[in-house]
Amino acid sequence: MLSINIPHYTNPSGYQLSKLPKPELRSAQDVIIKVHAASINPIDVKRAGGALKMAMKDAFPYKIGYDCAGIVTEVGSDVSRCKVSDEVYTRLPEVSRGSLSEFVVCAEQYVAIKPPSLSFEEAASIPLAGMTALQALRRYKGDLAGKTVFVPAGLSGTGLFACQLAKHVFKAGKVITTVSTSKVSKLSELLGEGTVDEIIDYTKTDPRSTIPKGSVDFLFDTTGAAMEHLCLMRARTGCIVSVATMPSGDELQDSPLMELPHNPRLSMPIRMSLNAMDCVRKVRARRYGIEYSYLLLGSSGTDLDELRGYVENGKLRTVVGCTVQFGDIEAVRAACLVVYSGKGGTGKTVVKIV
Repeated sequence: MLSINIPHYTNPSGYQLSKLPKPELRSAQDVIIKVHAASINPIDVKRAGGALKMAMKDAFPYKIGYDCAGIVTEVGSDVSRCKVSDEVYTRLPEVSRGSLSEFVVCAEQYVAIKPPSLSFEEAASIPLAGMTALQALRRYKGDLAGKTVFVPAGLSGTGLFACQLAKHVFKAGKVITTVSTSKVSKLSELLGEGTVDEIIDYTKTDPRSTIPKGSVDFLFDTTGAAMEHLCLMRARTGCIVSVATMPSGDELQDSPLMELPHNPRLSMPIRMSLNAMDCVRKVRARRYGIEYSYLLLGSSGTDLDELRGYVENGKLRTVVGCTVQFGDIEAVRAACLVVYSGKGGTGKTVVKIV
């Protein structure tokens, strides 16, 4: 089969399209999916660039991508969540990584029937970012109904889902976000009127100068500025969940990223260093009476079922900002470079494979 991969750690300019072995069923719980579309997330391009090379060793050629949607072509004897010919979507576990391929294999627990109202391209844009936003909002201890939620970068991959889920599912009273000047006028159209209550143009205004101090109940940190925004949080009950700083060494070691056959282990110096940095962030947050944590996504077919329900009920929509063809490797490289830079993109980048 054809697959986009790398022979060594590189930025997107070094991505290659080449033939690799087609995956086979490994267990009675596995399914094989013919991929119709795959989306690009920051972790895809960062991992391929060697973001975790000091912590774990990857095998090469390294297949890229976690999110995809397609049609089931084979199922193991114990599979019950789907059947051959079903249209599905998934966020692949680490052992199955490689959604930018013609075929993928993974355990059925990570697979769900795709929202029938969505195209393959739209469905492929949801899993990693949608589940990340959902799992982050669940971490608030209590009811978010009527509370104030701040989601920087509201048209980023995770940000756009977090804003919608906060307002329409968790019933937040006020949702605040930041975008650049050119995106201010687009936000309501893309996410729905009334989804975001306050839009801040971060190129002109520092959120700390316009959001009242001590007024934010929940901050979903998508930009790595969690500590800078501590002053905005409500003391004693405020909660920050970050996906843009770094996990502790213990969290990374116990995360799904390490669930591989060779059982990778972090070196003690790296583990202790990550623990120390995480501890500093937690201590700084505690001084404000705030709970801080880092989120490492746990992929779940059950969560994808829940997201499908929100899509079909009109509570959640996706934003596909850019679509490129799988066979056009130069276009794929260019699109991935935008994600890699973290600047200029709107919504999700999707690669159309079939």
